Amino acid sequence: MARKTYPRTPDGRYFVAKGLLWRCTNPALPEPERKALVKALMRGRLGVRNASTEEETRAARAEVDAAKRALGERGPVWWDDGMEPVDRKKPKNTPYAAWWDALPDEERAAGE
Repeated sequence: MARKTYPRTPDGRYFVAKGLLWRCTNPALPEPERKALVKALMRGRLGVRNASTEEETRAARAEVDAAKRALGERGPVWWDDGMEPVDRKKPKNTPYAAWWDALPDEERAAGE
């Protein structure tokens, strides 16, 4: 099955899915570390899906959160130029508005 491609901001910080900006993984992570963290993330998501008690659900969600933070997708930003995060905002309401408006219709549609 082909993986869906989402529009990515020119600076590589975000991709757009379901009409919102989502933070990308820190590109400075070494590949073996990134792969291990993605594996932990998938294990946590599977744990959330298969949890049968509230305690199991909480533990699995904590695993997901820890992996996403380590990947740079949550928590402190991985860039150092002072730009504030704009996670989970519509591109038109962020500094990326001009980029979003300039995208070809088919690219924009992939992120909606």
